[in-house]
Amino acid sequence: MSAQVATIDFHVTCECSQECAYCWGPEGFVHPVDTATARRIVSRVKGVGARRIVFTGGDPLQRTDIGALLRHAKGIGLQVALSTTGDKLTTTFLEEFGVYIDLISLPLDGATEEVSARTKRQGHLAAILRALDWLRRYPQIDVKLCTPVTQHNLADVPNIVRLAENYARTTQARVFYNVFQAFPRSMRPRAWGELLVSDEEFAALERELAGHTLLHINFLSHATLDRLYVMIFPDGSLVVPSGPDFFVLGPFLDIEDFDAVLAASQFDAAKHLQHSCGWEKVAST
Repeated sequence: MSAQVATIDFHVTCECSQECAYCWGPEGFVHPVDTATARRIVSRVKGVGARRIVFTGGDPLQRTDIGALLRHAKGIGLQVALSTTGDKLTTTFLEEFGVYIDLISLPLDGATEEVSARTKRQGHLAAILRALDWLRRYPQIDVKLCTPVTQHNLADVPNIVRLAENYARTTQARVFYNVFQAFPRSMRPRAWGELLVSDEEFAALERELAGHTLLHINFLSHATLDRLYVMIFPDGSLVVPSGPDFFVLGPFLDIEDFDAVLAASQFDAAKHLQHSCGWEKVAST
C-alpha cells in the first residue's frame, strides 16, 4: 500500500466541449483505453493504496461508459470524484449515477457570461448555474468550485467568490472552493504571455480575499500546483507533470513497483498528501 499518494487523477478522455486557453489536460489521444482496461486501471488505483480517484479529462462525461466506471470505483471502496466542464451534466445522469459520486468539481471562470466567455464558450456560466441548482437535490455529493485566475478574469474574482459564497449558503452539501493561478503547462503551444497573472498579482489577490469571505478558499499558486499530481492519461500511461513538462512513467498496469517508480519521479509526495487533507468524507457510503 502506497504511503505517497492519496488521490490519482484518471483522464479517461481528451474529448471536451470547451477549448480553454489555459488547459493542460491531455490532447491527441484518439484511442483511449476501452471499458475493460479502464476498469482494470480503476482496480489498480485501489490496489496501489490510493483512497480517491478523480475521473477527469477532457470531460469524462464525453465517455459513454463513465457511469459504469463510477459504479465500479465506488463498488471497490474508492472515494469517487468527477471533474467535469459541467455543460454535459444532466438530471438523468445524476439520478442514475449520483449515488456513486462523492464529489463533483465544476469550473467558474467568471461571475457573468461576458467574463466567462473569455475562456469558455458562450453560455457556459448558465450551464454551471443550472448544474449547481440540480446538485442541491443531492446533498451527499460534495461540490468543488474552481476558478482558474488569468488576465481575463483577475478583476472579476471577488465577484466569482461572492457567487460561490451565495451558492454555499443555499445547499446542504459541503462546498470547497479552489482559486488557482493558471499554470504555464500544455501539450501544445499557447500564448501564455497574454493569459498568465504574475506571482505578485496572485499573491495580492490572496491578500485581498483571505479572511474576508465566509467560504474557505484554497489558493493554489504555481509553486503549490507544481509536482502535485499523479495522473493516468487516456492511453493508460502513468504521468507526473513537473514545470511545463509531462513525465511519462510507463503503462500504469505494467508498473510492478509503483512506489519505487513514483519515488524516482518528479512527484512531491509530501505536498500532495498535505493538499489532500480535508477532502475525505467523514463516513463514506
